[in-house]
Amino acid sequence: MPTEIEGNVCRWTTEADALREFAEFSGKTQSASHIKPLHWYVACRLVIEGGFDPVDITPRPPFRVERKSGRVPILHYDPSVAGGGERTVLGGLKTKNVDVVVTREGIGPVLAVSCKGVTGAFRNLTNRMEETIGECTNLHITYPALVLGYLVLLRANRQTERALDIAAEAVDDVSNETAPAKALAANDIAIAIGGEPVAGIVRFHNALRELVGRRGIRDDVSRYEAIGFGLVEMEGPTKNKLFEPFPPETSPLATTSFFETLYLRYDERFVTSAPDLSRVTRRLEWDISSPALIQVNNQMYGARTAG
Repeated sequence: MPTEIEGNVCRWTTEADALREFAEFSGKTQSASHIKPLHWYVACRLVIEGGFDPVDITPRPPFRVERKSGRVPILHYDPSVAGGGERTVLGGLKTKNVDVVVTREGIGPVLAVSCKGVTGAFRNLTNRMEETIGECTNLHITYPALVLGYLVLLRANRQTERALDIAAEAVDDVSNETAPAKALAANDIAIAIGGEPVAGIVRFHNALRELVGRRGIRDDVSRYEAIGFGLVEMEGPTKNKLFEPFPPETSPLATTSFFETLYLRYDERFVTSAPDLSRVTRRLEWDISSPALIQVNNQMYGARTAG
């Protein structure tokens, strides 16, 4: 795995890296440091697996494309070209800074992913739905062809006797500097003692399920093309991995189908339905001998190769 580079710029990040950073982050979430690695993971995956040119992506992933006449493009890992930040997109109601955006010259934003990480206060999740719906509607008003994804992670805090003891100790001794900075409250529990998600998590999942599945540009602008929903384990042998039982594989919010759905909707709108533009919009296939692919060794996700 390539070494990280300094500064708040996009780094070559795996899903495991992003989940670990989210689960183990202990600072203030206002800094967005707990969710930035997820932005970088999405951006890197859109290059290696998705076949999007890194120069078209914000934040700019640490890759460089080498093009030679008559040859399939070669992908190099190059941290010196990496960039950070978000892209400001013109919405129908207001401009919006979007976490990860693919922009095509002469066309505008064609694919975007908004990322969210929630560490607690799960009973209030449904109260945030207005913001979630508003962002989607705002962007689709101006860009109805935009393929928009929403990727949300929650901490799979489990209701255990030890967790309850820690919470009680923190309440009894709030002046003790060795007490946990943020003890688990009942409102922060995601997984009940029996191993099933609590009611608030299920309600949030069901609410998001009503906002996904937009297929055509004339469909409801308040729906996302794809939504990925994941609970990240916080303890035990599966720590820092996704909680497998929920959502089930049959759910439209299962993370396993998130990227595949984004690529499918993109190809339908910008390649298949617009053959005159396909030379510009078609996703790239990488030379299988690309140095970046040799480094990744297919351990992150499947690479889009031509041979």
